[in-house]
Amino acid sequence: MQIPLAPYAVSEANSRGRQVREAAPSARSEFQRDRDRIIHCSAFRRLEYKTQVFVNHEGDLFRTRLTHSIEVAQIGRSLARSLALNEDLVEAIALSHDLGHTPFGHAGQDALNDCMKPHGGFEHNLQSLRIVDQLEERYAEFDGLNLMYETREGILKHCSLPNAHKLGELGQRFIEKQQPSLEAQLCNLADSIAYNNHDVDDGLRAGLLTLEQLEHVEAFARHSAAVRARYPALAGRRLIHETVRRMINAQAVDLIEQTRANIDAAGISTLDDVRSASALVAFSPAMGRELQQLQQFLRDNLYWHYQVLREMSKARRIIADLFELFMADTRLLPPQYQAMARDDKARSIADYIAGMTDRYAMKEHRRLFSLADGK
Repeated sequence: MQIPLAPYAVSEANSRGRQVREAAPSARSEFQRDRDRIIHCSAFRRLEYKTQVFVNHEGDLFRTRLTHSIEVAQIGRSLARSLALNEDLVEAIALSHDLGHTPFGHAGQDALNDCMKPHGGFEHNLQSLRIVDQLEERYAEFDGLNLMYETREGILKHCSLPNAHKLGELGQRFIEKQQPSLEAQLCNLADSIAYNNHDVDDGLRAGLLTLEQLEHVEAFARHSAAVRARYPALAGRRLIHETVRRMINAQAVDLIEQTRANIDAAGISTLDDVRSASALVAFSPAMGRELQQLQQFLRDNLYWHYQVLREMSKARRIIADLFELFMADTRLLPPQYQAMARDDKARSIADYIAGMTDRYAMKEHRRLFSLADGK
């Protein structure tokens, strides 16, 4: 059953529409059309082979950018339904928010940003927007996917002020320090819920984290204790899954309750009220402290684990080597990017590298730097 939208939710009636006018879809909403365009685009398919934490070739069961995006969409839709927000918009934002991520996760992003510092830098949110606005080549009448304004707004979670000034209407909220829609705010925290909890799961599966370590982390320990009390004989993967799913549920319920309270306290009744207010989608202070401890634990024990750092060190070298080589000789680029390089060499190289999957980047590096593999 379709739940009526709250008056402050995004709807087709209060949307700012598309950059290129199109006839309205006949059998789906405008935001369902956005969702469908994202799912069918090339950049979305490449997410299957892009790192979340563990490089893709390390195992078949670890999260990738694709599975992470699907999990964010699932959590986001559940939250949106409880808050009477636009589920289709939330799903579109969630599925597209990582389209611009480089291979090798944050290590790849940092390496490409270092390479691009003399040329305007590299921001993966801005790259996601660049993909849906310009780089995808699917339609006869426009570049990109011609998504709705509010989908594009949700994709652009962060943006530096210099870049915001180049983006016209879309960048104005960063200049004026306004908020995006509640749907965009919600996706930001659905992303956090997904990666915090699923990185715990993947870290345990990889053997880089232990249950004994996690018993000192409140966000895990209190749910683990509840599971053990109810199922004394439970162990292994079932114990972990039962704990993690309780963690996700507790964070989702807390976010819904705190957000409702924030909306009521701020007297929000329209979408314009949302944009003018402080951030409204939030965890309670107690849950915020709990999650801060969890994030610190993951940083110290998983993201900075020596085995992860070794892989990320290799990844940074691959990105830096490729960028330097292509800058020295753009003839080594595929023809499409050679043509783009005539207008903006560094940015076209960044587009090419950012679009690579983990395994393609490693293969390209071997082709260009190894005498034994010149195919």
